[in-house]
Amino acid sequence: MKYHHFLITFMAIVAVSMAGCVSHTERHTAASVVDFLYPDVKDPVVNPGIPVLKLPLRVGIAFVPGGTYGSALTEQKKMDLMKQVADRFKSYPFIKDIELIPTAYLRNKGGFSNLEQIRTMYGVDVIALVSYDQLQFTDQGLLGLTYWTIVGAYVVPGEKNDTQTMLDTVVIDISSKKMLFRAPGMDHVKGHSTPVNLSEQLRIDSEVSFAKSATQMIDNLDQQLAAFKDKVKEHPDDYKVLRTAEYKARTGGGSLDGIWLVFISVVVIIRRRCVSK
Repeated sequence: MKYHHFLITFMAIVAVSMAGCVSHTERHTAASVVDFLYPDVKDPVVNPGIPVLKLPLRVGIAFVPGGTYGSALTEQKKMDLMKQVADRFKSYPFIKDIELIPTAYLRNKGGFSNLEQIRTMYGVDVIALVSYDQLQFTDQGLLGLTYWTIVGAYVVPGEKNDTQTMLDTVVIDISSKKMLFRAPGMDHVKGHSTPVNLSEQLRIDSEVSFAKSATQMIDNLDQQLAAFKDKVKEHPDDYKVLRTAEYKARTGGGSLDGIWLVFISVVVIIRRRCVSK
């Protein structure tokens, strides 16, 4: 009985000691589109012009530079994600060509002057800039995993792993510097791990959270692309649209225009004959 009381007292002391030994660690990686476009400006004042959209558009896709070494979002995964974004763009007739632009071609805090270089180099009119922000927060000693066995209790210090991720695609007309639309994606992963496999679990949580955020972002991008055409029609003063012969051929506009001209010609001929009679 005395041994039993001693064991309970000992476990209580251990628990109190653990509660007082709480430390916090953070892992943060981010690449901000605001920092890239408006370097060293806290509150950028944007005065974009009226975009002239020459349909079909030539679009570039790139990740803004930034982040930290060792991030789960490697260059290969960035390229894979850009391919998924490109696939959504390709399904719309107002998109002509899509260029995947490596991050190395964008400078830290490069701004619109950097985008003008990309425009000249790749021949794109519009660029989709993908940014991200991921924070992993860990409370060491905040949780205790207690295992009761026939010989007593074992207390194992635990970890509280919280991973929050945001991916965001901002589509910008380079010439006018106007944002056409944006599509965000967010995710929140809560995980628990012992110190033994904490680093590995954080890496897994990071990858999973990026993947879920990407899925949501691409779904939102699809909705924004579908709504963009209606947005241009509803706000004719905010956008100037030039439809090329190539675009009309893609959408059937050229053939409809020809039929309309034939119809008008027939009506004119009939009216002239009626007047001559």
